[in-house]
Amino acid sequence: MKRFSPLVVVFLSFGTLLSYAATRQMEYLDRGVVAVKVSNGVFLSWRFLGTDDLSTGFNIYRDDKLITATPMTDRTNYLDAGGTLTSVYKVVPICNGVPCGEASGSVTPWANQYKTIQLNRPKGGITAPNQTGSVGKTPDASYPNGQPYSYSPNDCSVGDLDGDGVYEIVVKWDPSNSQDNSYYGITGNVYIDAYKLDGTQLWRIDLGRNIRAGAHYTQFLVYDFDGDGLAELICKTAPGTVDGLGNDVIMVGDNPKADYRNFTYSATSGSNMLGTVQTGPEYLTLFDGKTGAELHTVKYNPLRGKVSDWGDSYANRSDRFLSCVAYLDGVRPSAVFCRGYYQKTTLTTYNVVNKSLVQRWYYDSGTVAGVGAYGQGNHNLSVADVDADGKDEIIYGACAFDDDGKLLYRTGLGHGDAMHLSDIDPDNPGLEVWVVHEDKASAYGYELHEAATGKVLWGAYTGADIGRGMCADIDARYPGLETWSTATGTGTFTCKGVSISNKRPSVNFRIYWDGDLQDELLDGTVITKWTGSGTNTLFSPSGVSSCNSTKKTPNLTADLFGDWREELILWTTADSGQLRVYTTTAASPYRLFTLMHDPVYRLAVAWQNAAYNQPPHLGFYIGGGLNGIRQPAISTVKYGTETGLDKAVKAVANVYTASGRLFVVAAETITSVTVYSISGQALFKAGAINHTEYDAAIPQGVNLMLVKITTASGTCVKKVAV
Repeated sequence: MKRFSPLVVVFLSFGTLLSYAATRQMEYLDRGVVAVKVSNGVFLSWRFLGTDDLSTGFNIYRDDKLITATPMTDRTNYLDAGGTLTSVYKVVPICNGVPCGEASGSVTPWANQYKTIQLNRPKGGITAPNQTGSVGKTPDASYPNGQPYSYSPNDCSVGDLDGDGVYEIVVKWDPSNSQDNSYYGITGNVYIDAYKLDGTQLWRIDLGRNIRAGAHYTQFLVYDFDGDGLAELICKTAPGTVDGLGNDVIMVGDNPKADYRNFTYSATSGSNMLGTVQTGPEYLTLFDGKTGAELHTVKYNPLRGKVSDWGDSYANRSDRFLSCVAYLDGVRPSAVFCRGYYQKTTLTTYNVVNKSLVQRWYYDSGTVAGVGAYGQGNHNLSVADVDADGKDEIIYGACAFDDDGKLLYRTGLGHGDAMHLSDIDPDNPGLEVWVVHEDKASAYGYELHEAATGKVLWGAYTGADIGRGMCADIDARYPGLETWSTATGTGTFTCKGVSISNKRPSVNFRIYWDGDLQDELLDGTVITKWTGSGTNTLFSPSGVSSCNSTKKTPNLTADLFGDWREELILWTTADSGQLRVYTTTAASPYRLFTLMHDPVYRLAVAWQNAAYNQPPHLGFYIGGGLNGIRQPAISTVKYGTETGLDKAVKAVANVYTASGRLFVVAAETITSVTVYSISGQALFKAGAINHTEYDAAIPQGVNLMLVKITTASGTCVKKVAV
């Protein structure tokens, strides 16, 4: 959120732009047609893309015969009463009476409301002998000969790893002896797998013995970071990590066989707490999405350093990690990796350039209470362009960061376990954040504040640790999203803070499921519908389980295919070796572009696996109807094309300044950059750049510049203020 001098305001008044209204590079998706056999025929749904023209209609073919009288323009689901399990369907977009865009491939119906994905479950094991026991905080000598452990599928993410326009699923395997940071105990290794929807395994990464298993240790990002149409994976690694090709992930001088775990078997607390990793190298690694091969590894920034700086002496708070994806320049995604939030708080951002991690900026709160982001972080985070400058900010609980890494604000309300960001109150300009707080002395135990400013709109002092809070549009009688928490004696509130019931529904996840424009609620494996004073159960599958113990979160919820309603991924309990992807078969009279083309929602799916998982939300309000909802400003990147962007977009670069430096970011390789004063005097020129990004120090005393950028697509000139 930059502030401009009066001189700049004059230029702006004459139409001079500091940067162009950029379109975001986002993933290309196919039509995502899904067909499900139901009692009265076959239910079909498909994607309306964020890049589709609003006039686009759809013809449906069964067994190569047209079964719709006219192109469907009002919805993207259809019940074919004549459909059978052997029917073959195809959906064709129609514009002005003729086919346009890409038609779907041929699909056949599922026999059930779910698709089963067979996984390659890792073999379990037994920990080293442990005379004190391996579970909990109190030694009980449970496993003197070592603790047996097995694996179940845990947090998942999605990305198009092979460029076919269909999501692949990335699965983190959780050993049964995974631990919270505050608990002692040796854990099994953490594995990350990639699967196509037909169950084909693409690769497995073994994070190794020096990455402990637990919700706070491994935050992984799956996203197309370099705009080539293929998603990559980025996560924390260490000596002992083995990539998807079977090669050691190791930096020069380090030992891939080293074991840095604490094996002082009597230590159940303190600096040598059993099973923790408090010494040794720490890495951040970029992996190829198609093969799982290591592409680039750097030292994790920051390293753990002095453990007590983070708030304790036993590596609990120093090993609390978060991650997210953010469009910090408004065009290309950056990876954000965070360490700490109880006290010392750090964020480091990276771009992927030429298959390498290039650090963008780094924030360190320091160790002084009451300053910066110190002590203001959550067990979760969110991302959105909250100040309407086209570039994303990172909402970190009780504080927020601007796109340039500067602290946007701190509310001073302290750490919390849950938060939600969306257009919660449509009457209030911009987006809002609903947060609960852990500090008993906090002025608010729960509160709603403006995402752009941190201004608290309403809330209440509780004098208690409020562990859970939820926000969703569950009641159509009231505009905006409803809010509630586990605070004693409270019920459900409107977005204005008005109580509408002394009861509250589940405090876990939200999901679009039944076809209206309100949210349904997901708790564990059960989907319910708010009635105004309680809930009715809509969906309760058997033979499956949620994840993360008492948190009861899904493996993933996201709009993976079909229309704009969301899919639910859970794991099977019979052998812990399968995922089930559930989709809705309820008709909906509404048409909305795929939620994955809304930047706020898509980035929420990317960070959903972080620490205490939170559900994704849209960046706009739909509860009052879809009139006025605009198509997103995105351009999709299809693998195998030049860049997926048209010439008009490629010819333009994004230019901005921060911390005394000039930054230029383009969608293709920059040939040269020349900088002039506002009077036309050449200040400096850089040639043969051969990268998509360039930065340089700004000469002393310069407040306004003309920046000429040359790429293969042409030349553009930008006027930019310092």
